[in-house]
Amino acid sequence: MILGNITKITGPVAVAGGMTGAKMYDIVRVGAEGLMGEVIRLEGDRATVQVYEDTSGLCVGDPVESTEGPLTVELGPGLLSSIYDGVQRPLPELVAQGGDYIERGTVASALNRTKLWSFTPNIKVGDELEGGSVVGTVPEGQTILHRVMVPPYMSGKVAKVVEKGDYTIDDAVVTFEDGTEVKMSQKWPVRQGRPYTRKLNPTHPFTTGMRILDTFFPIALGGNAIIPGGFGTGKTVTQQSLAKWADVDIIVYVGCGERGNEMTEVLTEFPELEDPRTGNPLMDRTVLVANTSNMPVAAREASIYVGATLAEFYRDMGYNVAMMSDSTSRWGEALREVSGRLEEMPGEEGYPAYLATRLAAFYERSGRVQALGGDEDRVGSVTMVGAVSPAGGDMSEPMTQNSLRVTGAFWALDTTLAHRRHFPAISWTKSYTLFLGQVRHWYEDNVAPDWQELRDRAMFILQKETELQEIVQLVGPDALPESEKIILEVARMLREDFLQQFAFDEIDAYCPPKKQYWMLKTILAFDDAATEALNRGVSLRQILELPLKDTIATMKTTPHEEALEMLPGFNTSLTEDIAGIEVY
Repeated sequence: MILGNITKITGPVAVAGGMTGAKMYDIVRVGAEGLMGEVIRLEGDRATVQVYEDTSGLCVGDPVESTEGPLTVELGPGLLSSIYDGVQRPLPELVAQGGDYIERGTVASALNRTKLWSFTPNIKVGDELEGGSVVGTVPEGQTILHRVMVPPYMSGKVAKVVEKGDYTIDDAVVTFEDGTEVKMSQKWPVRQGRPYTRKLNPTHPFTTGMRILDTFFPIALGGNAIIPGGFGTGKTVTQQSLAKWADVDIIVYVGCGERGNEMTEVLTEFPELEDPRTGNPLMDRTVLVANTSNMPVAAREASIYVGATLAEFYRDMGYNVAMMSDSTSRWGEALREVSGRLEEMPGEEGYPAYLATRLAAFYERSGRVQALGGDEDRVGSVTMVGAVSPAGGDMSEPMTQNSLRVTGAFWALDTTLAHRRHFPAISWTKSYTLFLGQVRHWYEDNVAPDWQELRDRAMFILQKETELQEIVQLVGPDALPESEKIILEVARMLREDFLQQFAFDEIDAYCPPKKQYWMLKTILAFDDAATEALNRGVSLRQILELPLKDTIATMKTTPHEEALEMLPGFNTSLTEDIAGIEVY
C-alpha cells in the first residue's frame, strides 16, 4: 500500500508527499472521505493529484492512499439505459443514496451486481480462445444482443463452460485450463484505447436523416466531425437529432460541462423518446454520461474518456456506435484550469501546449475496425461527433482550430442563419467534409448514379448566390438580368425547401437518402426547365406564376413513401409545364 499526506492544495489540485512507488494516472483516495483523484505529475516522492470532487475542507496532512491502478470503467451487461456521472458512478443510485445532491466520497457500483442475466454459451470445452473471442450472448434490453467477450489481455484453452441459464455479472461463465476465469463483466483503463485486429477504410455513410449533412457534408461510419457554433445556434438540438435518427446501433451521449438545465432536458427527454427503428424506448440502446458545469472540473476531463471506452466496448462486439460529446470546449477549459493550477507554461489563450495532442489522441479512437477474436465478420465502428462552443462564435480560437486539424468534417453553425430561424443553422459556405470520396460509391450504388453530380451542382448554385447577393446589396435585385434572377430563385428553393428542416415535425425530422435525392433533382429540374424557357424569351414572372412552386415547397412535409412515388412523375410534368409556357 502506498500512503502519503497532503502537502499543498490549489483548487482541485493537491500535492502529496511520501508517494514513492506511485505511477502516472494512478487513482488515489484523498482525505478522510476518500475523495477520488488521479496522479498527473510525479517529482521525487511527491505526487500531484487532480481530485475529481470538491476539495473544500481538505487540509495539509490529510492522508492520500493509492489504489495502484489507473481510472477504469466496468464493462458488461447493464450499461445500456444507464445514466452515469463523469467517473461512471450511476446517477440514479447516487440519488437513492443521498438525494438530489451528490455527497463527496460517494462510491457506487457501475453495474447491478445482483441482477440475473440470461447467458447462452456458444463455445465448448477444449476450444482455444484468444482476447476478444465471443464466449456467449446475453439479451440486453429488447433490441441489443450483448456479446460476452474474453478480455483482450486473456487467452487459453477452455476447461469449463457454464450451461445456459441465469447468472450475475460476477459469476464465472468460462474457466481456462490455467484457472483463469472469464466473467460477464470486465474492466478497462479509460485513457487507453481498446485494441483491435486492424482498422478498415470507412466506406458506408453515417446517415443522419438531415439533408444538409447527408447530401452536402456526409461523413462515413467510423468517421469524426465537429459542430462549432455560438450560443443559441442549435448544437445540442443537432446532436440530439443525430442521436435519435442516425443509422447506428448504439448511442453514447456525453454531456461534458454543459449547463444543468440542458442536461436535465436530455436526462428527462431521452427516456421518453421512441426509437424510430424499433418502436421501443430510445434509451434501450443509449448510454448517457452527464457531467454538468457545476460538477467538479477534473471529472469533466475524465468523462470524455469514459464515453470513448464505452463506445469502443460495443464496437468490439461488432456494433456501429455513435458518440456525441457536448461540448469538447468545456473539456478544453477543464484542461486549461488544471494546467494553470500545475503552473505549466500556457499556450495560446491559456490552453496547455499539449491541447492539440490530447484532441488528436481522442479523435483517433474513432474508426471502423475488425474486432479481436479471429472473427473476420465482426466489424464495428465508433463515429465521433463533438460540439465546440467557441466564445462569441469566434471560429479562430484554439479548440476549434485544433479540432479542425484532426477531424474529417466541419459542420459550422452560423449565428446569422440561427437569427433568421433557419435550422439546422449549418453554413453551406463554411462547412466541409473530407469523406465525400469515400462514401460517394455507396450513394451511387444505393441512391442514384448522378448523386454527386447533383450535389456539386447545388453547391455551385448556393455559392453563386453568395456572390450575387453582394451585387444585390449594392444595386438592388432589379439590376440583375433574368438569367441571374433565376439563380437567386433556385438558391432560395435550395435554402428554404431543401436545407431548412424542422426537427420537431413528424415527417420532416428525418429524410431518407432517396427522398433527399429526388427533392434535390426536382429543384434542379426546375432550374433546367426555367433556364431553357428564359432562353426562349419567356419572362421569369410567367414561370413563377405556375402553381408547381407550391408543390416544391411542400415536398419535405410529404410522407416519404408518397413523395418517392410522386416526385419522378412530378419532375416530368414540371418540365412539360414550363416548356408549354407561350412567349408573349
